[in-house]
Amino acid sequence: MASRVFSRIKCGITSSAWRRPRVVLWAVVSVVALGFLIALEIAARHYGLPGPITNQAKEVVVAPKSGPLLYASMALMMVVLTWRQRMIAAGVAVGIDVVFLLVRWAADAKMGFGNGALWVVLGYAVIAVTRRTGRERVLLLKGVGLGLLLVAGRKTGDTWLLITSKTRPTVLDQYVATADHALGNPSWVAGRIVRATGTIGDHVLDYVYIQLAVAAVVVALYQLRNVAVERRFPRHHLVRTFLVIGLLGPGIYMLFPVVGPIFAYGADGGHWAVAHQWPHTPPVMATPHHMPFDEITPRNCMPSLHTAWATAIFIHSRKGPRLLRFAGTFWLIATLGATLGFGYHYGTDIIAGVVFTLTIEAALRSLERGWDRSGIQLVAYGTTVFAALLVSYRYLPAEMAGHPSVFGPLLVLAMVSVIYGYVRTTRPWEPRIAPAPQAEPQPELV
Repeated sequence: MASRVFSRIKCGITSSAWRRPRVVLWAVVSVVALGFLIALEIAARHYGLPGPITNQAKEVVVAPKSGPLLYASMALMMVVLTWRQRMIAAGVAVGIDVVFLLVRWAADAKMGFGNGALWVVLGYAVIAVTRRTGRERVLLLKGVGLGLLLVAGRKTGDTWLLITSKTRPTVLDQYVATADHALGNPSWVAGRIVRATGTIGDHVLDYVYIQLAVAAVVVALYQLRNVAVERRFPRHHLVRTFLVIGLLGPGIYMLFPVVGPIFAYGADGGHWAVAHQWPHTPPVMATPHHMPFDEITPRNCMPSLHTAWATAIFIHSRKGPRLLRFAGTFWLIATLGATLGFGYHYGTDIIAGVVFTLTIEAALRSLERGWDRSGIQLVAYGTTVFAALLVSYRYLPAEMAGHPSVFGPLLVLAMVSVIYGYVRTTRPWEPRIAPAPQAEPQPELV
């Protein structure tokens, strides 16, 4: 009888736990995410290439595409571990990688590292299921999931780029390049500046551009530094914003396919380019048209997600120590220089990327603290400005190019208005720190 009563109580507690809105929400999100990955896998197979699930599974054995990213994902997972467990995990990862490197060297195979980090993350997933219970199991699985999401986001992005190149045979670069006249063709200006700096500037900007995810992990590790002690994750952190940007951004690529000036107007575009004139000669103002392009180059310009991610790093680094704030500022400026200076983006992409990020960040923070009038207004305003930018780039580029003194300041003002609205709205959301108590004055002793 006692066992039956206990069983009924246990079942009641379990069912009530599953009725909690947050648990149900995470269950729905997990199912949707899994279905999304499977759909991308099927889409990639349709074009004869492996999808994100296959690519990730292959890196258990083959040389990874990005070793630093895998070690960064392991570092995210280790925020739930004690320092002793972290040292053991890092040592095991390095040891496994040394064995893999020796085997590849002996077999004269492609070299690469990062397998050890992936093995450690997967190993802790097994430990969480088999050796942990209750809250400790949930916490460890959250850490593992956080690390794997970072890697899965990279693989998903690669598949998205493949889909954009295969499903969008024409691009809208002529429209964006024409609208960019209102801003003074910043990509052409930045391209000449980067080339004037020589190899040093080129290598520095290239490193910043490629290792953006690693910079994000550094900021995220600071935000999650107390997870092992408090045994819980903060309600909002940079990784959430990063993942949502990566999830929603490629959808805009499908609506507004753009390859970038170095391809549409540069030598990298081959015979598909309008002319080989980037970065020395800006395109002449003419009536824009849809232009066909190859099935290889990703249509990943509008909005600039590198700008969006760098903006998110900048925002989340503001609460850190001075060194972290300086690093966040440097990464944002250097990323803007790289996106424009390498010819990957137009100036209009940059403005759209900033508005895109601030709107997403406002939505996530509103979700975390509870929706109110100010949060709804900010998100609605950011969404409206972002939609207005895309519509103007598509249907008003000639007018924008013909009146740069009007539309150039308007574009900048639209971006600044969203920045101002974000700062003004979110500043009261910050937790107030009570002032330190002052000692009461004591009467002098006679």
